[in-house]
Amino acid sequence: MLSRSKDRVEGEGRAPQAIMTRRTRGREIALQVLYQTEQNPGLPRDEVRRFVERRLFGDRKLCEFAAALIAGVQAHQPQIDRLISEVAENWRLDRMAAIDRNILRLGAYEMLFCPDVPAKVAINESLELAKRYSTAQSSRFVNGILDRLQAINPSQSPPPEPGPTSDPSADPA
Repeated sequence: MLSRSKDRVEGEGRAPQAIMTRRTRGREIALQVLYQTEQNPGLPRDEVRRFVERRLFGDRKLCEFAAALIAGVQAHQPQIDRLISEVAENWRLDRMAAIDRNILRLGAYEMLFCPDVPAKVAINESLELAKRYSTAQSSRFVNGILDRLQAINPSQSPPPEPGPTSDPSADPA
């Protein structure tokens, strides 16, 4: 797991005084990939890897961080989507803006599956992504959904997958 770094990188297209942390930049690139792969499901893995490496200037640790976020969200997406749907009152996941849906997935993944990331950090990072990439109202929407998700899962450990409580074919050992 990567340690938190105080190194900073300048954001693309931003004034030099507007800088972001390295992990923030990794999250931003992960969001871009999640959005792109949702819109283009057949995108080759090599193309995704090259995109990440180019956007993160080949920084090995930062590329690994972004790749881990992408893989984690994709691996846990059914469970993450189910949880977001449970707390999103009057909103179906497929009716949410695609960018908001992916910001929520990324924030929820970090809250639920990354014990080294405090929930407050995951929420704040998601809010910043919403402010930068979505509409003026999106940060409030994202904040509300992630706050509700945190309220039903305050321990930051993922809730169990739905299913039978006992499996007679399971090996007791």
